[in-house]
Amino acid sequence: MSDEFPFPESLCHRCAAPPRYVRTPSSTFILCPLLPEKYPRQPVRSCPLFRPRTESDPGPSVSSSGGTRRPPRR
Repeated sequence: MSDEFPFPESLCHRCAAPPRYVRTPSSTFILCPLLPEKYPRQPVRSCPLFRPRTESDPGPSVSSSGGTRRPPRR
C-alpha cells in the first residue's frame, strides 16, 4: 500500500490536531481528535476547528499498516 495521504486536498493533513488514518481493505478513514463526529466526510474543505500546523511540526505520516507513524513519547 502507498504511503501517500488519502484525500490529498483535505484540510486534515495540514491541521495541528494530529489526525489518525484508519485503513480497512476497502476504505480509508481519517479520525479527528477535535470533532464530535470523529470521522468527518472527506475531503474536508472547511472546518471550524482547523488550526494550521506549524513548521516545527511535520505532521503525521501514513504507514502501510494502516495507522500513523508518530515519534516515540519522551
